Amino acid sequence: MRAAICDMVTVARYLNLTMVIPELDKQSFWADPSDFGDIFDVNHFIDSLRYEVKIVKELPQKFIEKVPLSMQPISWSSEKYYLRQILPLVRKHKVVRFSKTDSRLANNGLPLKLQKLRCYVNYNALRFTPSIEALGNKMISILRRTGSFIVLHLRYEMDMLAFSGCTHGCSDEETEELTRMRNAYPWWKEKEIDSEKKRLEGLCPLTPRETTLVLKALGFPRDTRIYIASGEIYGGEKRLAVLKTEFPNVKHSTQMATLDYLVSVASDVFIPSNDGNMAKVVEGHRRFTGFHKTIQLDRKKLVELIDLFEDQELSWEEFSVAVKELHMGRMSQPTRRRVIPGQPKEEDYFYANPHECLGPARKRMERVKHIEI
Repeated sequence: MRAAICDMVTVARYLNLTMVIPELDKQSFWADPSDFGDIFDVNHFIDSLRYEVKIVKELPQKFIEKVPLSMQPISWSSEKYYLRQILPLVRKHKVVRFSKTDSRLANNGLPLKLQKLRCYVNYNALRFTPSIEALGNKMISILRRTGSFIVLHLRYEMDMLAFSGCTHGCSDEETEELTRMRNAYPWWKEKEIDSEKKRLEGLCPLTPRETTLVLKALGFPRDTRIYIASGEIYGGEKRLAVLKTEFPNVKHSTQMATLDYLVSVASDVFIPSNDGNMAKVVEGHRRFTGFHKTIQLDRKKLVELIDLFEDQELSWEEFSVAVKELHMGRMSQPTRRRVIPGQPKEEDYFYANPHECLGPARKRMERVKHIEI
């Protein structure tokens, strides 16, 4: 959601268009009824971008009776696509509604000023409502009372497992339940999935049990305070039992993704068990606020090591040393995004590492209120 909003503000600014406060998707799996103003501070959003783009809370009266052109922009498009293909449509129809806005702007190859505007929207204009910010600050304060804490983004909810087809460690009944769910949603196009093959390719989230082994191997002590950022864990408390046995100071709230986001950004260490959208955007935000440690788990090599350990082909010491060595260079150290021409899904995501906005570039960006394009 954050990334899509940032991209659409950037497109509106580049094309010199007026933007209507975004409508949020209410038809997805989660069926979340929230509006933009329930999550974000609308007045701050409009005011902070007043030098960049005109934003209105609703469609002006003169356009109310017009039926807008509804369309989906092409994914991973450059700014030239919007200039050459979209702007003429706006001139013709006056109002254009984008029905899909996820990943509609390229990671790379955009003018530097557009990249910096994406960052400005993400890290300055998009502020949660005062009540959400206050709740987040209260939670962070509670977690810090006894020292540092880590956030484990444990992406092991029912929808993720059904969508990905990852059933390692699930019972036959659970596997059948997840398969039925996947077949029930027509927009989840991949139906026949080899779970073990995906796992060995590193394409599955780690299970709570696997994650527990990795945390211990990385050297986190038993008294580590852990906040679990996720929805309801599939299998409930029985699946979290092994984690809570080894790390009893675990806190888990399933109520609010915005709270998870705030706590994740503020944590001393952030560890996602799967590299989904939230994990990537949190990683980028943590880079922006000072390259705070995010451990990017190498799931493909980890499952190999875990299987060797569980087959008793590696001792605990050998396993632990291998896990630590594997992640020496995977702690969000400053680096440039990996670019793969023609394969935007495979290259590094802009919002996971917006290197154009980090370090000295961040200071220059903060000094400039108006970004000339």
